[in-house]
Amino acid sequence: MIRHRPQAPEVVTRRWSAAGWSQAEDRLAAEEPLQVLLDGEPLSVLMRTPGHDVELALGLLWAERVVPERRLVREVLVSAESGEHEPALPVRADLLESNQVDVRVGPGARRPARRSFLSTSACGVCGAATVEALALDFAPLPPGPRLDPDLVSRLPARLRSEQRLFDQTGGLHAAGLFDAAGTLVTLREDIGRHNAVDKVVGRALLDGRLPLPGHVLVVSGRGGYEIVQKAVAAGIPIVAAVGAPSSLAVATARRFRLTLAGFVRDGRLNVYADAGRLSE
Repeated sequence: MIRHRPQAPEVVTRRWSAAGWSQAEDRLAAEEPLQVLLDGEPLSVLMRTPGHDVELALGLLWAERVVPERRLVREVLVSAESGEHEPALPVRADLLESNQVDVRVGPGARRPARRSFLSTSACGVCGAATVEALALDFAPLPPGPRLDPDLVSRLPARLRSEQRLFDQTGGLHAAGLFDAAGTLVTLREDIGRHNAVDKVVGRALLDGRLPLPGHVLVVSGRGGYEIVQKAVAAGIPIVAAVGAPSSLAVATARRFRLTLAGFVRDGRLNVYADAGRLSE
């Protein structure tokens, strides 16, 4: 029998209120390390919420241009305990360690050089530190689509309404991919906001839908550099963040002509780069 590790494990807590102390059960956001291997060789250690690990690994490899095409992924090895199954790709339960994913690639895949792949739930792709380095791999995004800003401003509320794990824990970030009509295509939750984005992109890679013009990426937290970097890599032209963007995120969005909106909530938004995709 395959035992799935809970994404929201329960703990017993002591709570204080005006009525005094009490004991209650609480659910926490699960956080465990995931070692990503490339053809059996260690590549990266990610702190993530277990679940959709194949998508997470493939999304990371896509963002780093290790796997620039879906056909280069031959198979993925996981453990039987992980319970991962992916009809779009050969996935074999051959690993003993539950917190490992081994991506096997074919000729044409790029081998990472001197860039660091060590990552935590607070750090995105830590090796790509400058806009100029990113420009070596990606071109500016083409024009379009043109959306109603009122529609974009209401997407975070739609994202929040579908966050099942957040409802249980209050401690998970979410990334949602929406089409130009505002329909939710994919939602993933994780302890790390960039992990959630990698899972969304990994799903699109498995489905053969990359790049993703005509889509909007909505993230539940701030719009940091790593979010914009991953959107550029996936060809997503619009990023809407509930929180504030960083200075490097804005510089990167402007360099690649990506529409970056922050403080997107309650029918309001601020546009920091390329407002031309939002109608007057």
